[in-house]
Amino acid sequence: MLYAARMEFIRRLHDLRFDTPLGILLSTPLVAACLVLFVWSLAPAIKGAVSPSFKVWLRVTWAAFLLPAVTGVLLALNGEKVASATDVGKGLSRYGYPVDPSRNGEHWMYVAFVLGSLYLIEVLMGERLVARRVGLRFLPLVTLFMYGCAFMIGRVAVLPGSTPGT
Repeated sequence: MLYAARMEFIRRLHDLRFDTPLGILLSTPLVAACLVLFVWSLAPAIKGAVSPSFKVWLRVTWAAFLLPAVTGVLLALNGEKVASATDVGKGLSRYGYPVDPSRNGEHWMYVAFVLGSLYLIEVLMGERLVARRVGLRFLPLVTLFMYGCAFMIGRVAVLPGSTPGT
């Protein structure tokens, strides 16, 4: 009983979504944090300097990424897959779409892309790979890519792909 309650809590924490009219653009806390980071990244790219508040928001974005990532790993270790890859009966997912097992791998791929993007942002800001002024010019590109990947994390978890059932 206690184990089931814990797993349900972890599942609810992992599946946190915003039900707003802008839900498709701001569907999860991670997607919202990435969108804000993208808009905010334009200033360091133009100015050539990173403000302390941008660094704070980057840490908030890391937190918005790590919370569902860690809970997702715990769920995966328990044998669960994304909703679009889980058959709840009659070949349908819990959202009523055809089951598509390939979406589980895509979900993890996009998670890896977001993790890589967050790390690359840290590298670009820290002058480890290129000069800071040059690296900051790429911030909007990396954050836009990260926003797209964060959006796709949620999309592939819910909707089937072009070949459901394979």
